[in-house]
Amino acid sequence: MFLNDHAPLVPAGQSRHLIRFSALIALTLASTFSQAQTARMSLEQALQMATQRSASSQAAQASVQASREMAAKADQFPDPMLKFGIENLPVNGPDKFSLNRDFMTMRRVGVEQQWVSSDKRAARAERGQRAVETEEASYLTNVAKVREETALAWINVLYAQRTVELLKALENETRQDLMTGQAALRGGKMGTSDVLQAQLTLSQAQDRTRKGEQALRSAQTALSRWVATPVEVVAGELPALTSHVPNLPVEELEKYHPMLLGTRRAITLADAETAVATKERNPDWSFEAGYAQRGSQYSNMVSVGVTIPLPVNRAQRQDRDIAEKSALGTKARMQYEDALRELKAEIQDQSLTLASLKERVAQLQTQLLPAANQQVEVATAAYRSGTGSLAAVFNTKRMALDAQMQVLDVEKEAAITWAKLEYHVIPHNQVAAGRAEQ
Repeated sequence: MFLNDHAPLVPAGQSRHLIRFSALIALTLASTFSQAQTARMSLEQALQMATQRSASSQAAQASVQASREMAAKADQFPDPMLKFGIENLPVNGPDKFSLNRDFMTMRRVGVEQQWVSSDKRAARAERGQRAVETEEASYLTNVAKVREETALAWINVLYAQRTVELLKALENETRQDLMTGQAALRGGKMGTSDVLQAQLTLSQAQDRTRKGEQALRSAQTALSRWVATPVEVVAGELPALTSHVPNLPVEELEKYHPMLLGTRRAITLADAETAVATKERNPDWSFEAGYAQRGSQYSNMVSVGVTIPLPVNRAQRQDRDIAEKSALGTKARMQYEDALRELKAEIQDQSLTLASLKERVAQLQTQLLPAANQQVEVATAAYRSGTGSLAAVFNTKRMALDAQMQVLDVEKEAAITWAKLEYHVIPHNQVAAGRAEQ
């Protein structure tokens, strides 16, 4: 029996149904895979999603675009003005309201153009560009804030998960101890007080677990606020808690740290404003050309003219504008100096704090945890040999848990300090992208 190569394996109608069904399966699998990625979110995924979905960042980006549109017209001439009019129209006598009987009556049309010097237009264009850079600094500052807050929220979820894992492990172990104690009570090998102690310890462990789970849900909600999607579990490990920010020179901090980036660009904008005010000290001239039509028995006329503003009190007007912009430039420079000092102190303090926390973590892991675990082993061995009590075992386990929680707290504090150092700086690629768009 041979198979016909040209015969369809399934009818045409069923084939279409199979294609649709296959497409549906593919979409379902893709959606499931996407949800699985969201359910187990890494730190880099969280940072990327938060940056892309932040409404405040999009609003700041729109503000940058608005300033670019404004800067594009900064060096343009004002629109010319089309002028119409009637001159010398009689209002009494035999030629009253006649447009063509009196030789002085003219119907006039003309064009007037204000002339702005090239130096003044160049200064305005420079101010527009500096305004764009200032808005861009605000946008990049917003990006840095979103990344920092997202990293902190992710760290909170990570350590809340680890805390719940510890609490659940203790709860399960305490439950096993209670079951063992109840069996021993039935066999007459344990007193009622020990079983009651086990029940009390289990109740306390369950309450701590519920409290930890509530803290985890709160941390998940906070992270979801930044990534704009529900978060169930964060996955992955933190990178080595080593920050490159303390080693950045001032020139690099001016490019990538929001505090200095904004104040440095405020100085350039203030200087551009001062340059414009200086150029505006000289007024703009206006030129006009017109054509006047009279009655048919009279000649038509052409006129040209120039309008020159007269700055009669420059000391109290134009010079005041220059002094104002210059003072704002001084203000911007002083704010930069203050921001630089504050930033250096902040970076130094956070660097020292991070180093101290890392030393504490290492010390607790090498000294506190082994001692706590050894106490549990000693108390358990004493209880099994009949020389110790079950209450002592519960007490040492609680102390061991507290020691582990203490280590977690210090680790979390170190991670948060590192994130505040590392993620408060604007990513280099974000700054480069902003420059490329200009």
